[in-house]
Amino acid sequence: MNAELEGKNPIFLAVLNGAFMFAGELMKEVTIPSEITFVRLASYHGTATTNKVKEVLGLNEHIEGRHVVIVEDIVDSGNTMVSLLEQMKEHHPKEVRIATLLFKPAALRQELHLDYVALEIPNDFIVGYGLDYDGYGRNLKDIYKVK
Repeated sequence: MNAELEGKNPIFLAVLNGAFMFAGELMKEVTIPSEITFVRLASYHGTATTNKVKEVLGLNEHIEGRHVVIVEDIVDSGNTMVSLLEQMKEHHPKEVRIATLLFKPAALRQELHLDYVALEIPNDFIVGYGLDYDGYGRNLKDIYKVK
């Protein structure tokens, strides 16, 4: 990532609430000049997706002509990413890349290119390390499968 984005002055766009821990760890490894900002989106209720993405806290930074890296905790259905990518078009970034901690290929329902994937996982509901179940479990330092 550092090599690919060298000289591009990227802005990292972390998706709250889930990606806050991953974003913090990722930014410790980014050695190039860059910025970070946050948006908050919601698409889950309990363990099920609502299939509707709502923006709770929007983008306040100017990203026109910028290289943007969306930082997400998990990509499963892809609905959130597709919605966010559509919203990004309104701001005319030069380029948008996606970095995700976790990816569930078996759950993907959208055509989506992920640039950086830390780990592919099975289609299980998980909590911990920023991921939650109805708001709980984000503080767990490890990732657990919900039974």
